[in-house]
Amino acid sequence: MTSHTLHLRQLATATRGPVGRAFTALVLSATVVLIGLWAGNALAADHATAPAAKAWTPASLRGALADLPQGNAERGRVVNQQLFCASCHGDTGVAPTQNWPHLAGQKAAYTAKMMLDYQSRLRSENKGAALMHDIAVMMTPQQIADVSAFYAMQPAPRDDGTPRPVGQGKGQTAEQLVRKGDPSRLLTPCASCHGVKGQGGKLEASALAGQNPLYFTRTLLHYQSGARANDAAKGMSAFAKKLTRSEIDALATYYADLPAGNATP
Repeated sequence: MTSHTLHLRQLATATRGPVGRAFTALVLSATVVLIGLWAGNALAADHATAPAAKAWTPASLRGALADLPQGNAERGRVVNQQLFCASCHGDTGVAPTQNWPHLAGQKAAYTAKMMLDYQSRLRSENKGAALMHDIAVMMTPQQIADVSAFYAMQPAPRDDGTPRPVGQGKGQTAEQLVRKGDPSRLLTPCASCHGVKGQGGKLEASALAGQNPLYFTRTLLHYQSGARANDAAKGMSAFAKKLTRSEIDALATYYADLPAGNATP
């Protein structure tokens, strides 16, 4: 309680009876409102003056990943439990719900980059990203390296029960996009970055085999809308903007089924 509030309370108490009590309640209510407005303005000012996250370049990303310590998968298993990563991503990196990505089999470099992006708010596309920011800022570089190594050691999900987009299959559309792309739209083959088996590639080219198709779809839609723009070379942003919704759904199903051998390797 501030000295001003205490003084006003004493003043109101001196006025006995209903009028004094009403006056006290009015003063205290007004004080609470004023304190709330001050705190809100202070937080808004802090947010307004916070420096914007610096976008990656391929060179700066390589340097940041090279600066991380060597990861240890067994320590990463402990991090996965102690920091409650498992509550969303599962004990072995297979998410128990449709809301979160599977991380089992994901490249360590990609997972580490995502944690750095969450720390800096380069990834801030939705409330899930805001939650990840709160977790990532508590993690040390060693913990990031360790949990990334742990997920990379896990086998990609198979037959995880995640619902597929209704009415969509892998089909010829996904096969074409994965293997040959579409020269007429300047679309490079997905496999050129993510591998013919969805195993991932260099730096931020993530592993896609076995990924939760609903998360996959949301990710491509976020790239399309610009809500997510943390790709260093802007390759995914440019790629996603040229896809139709049916193509996105077809690719989501294609990669979800890939580890089970349902898609052509």
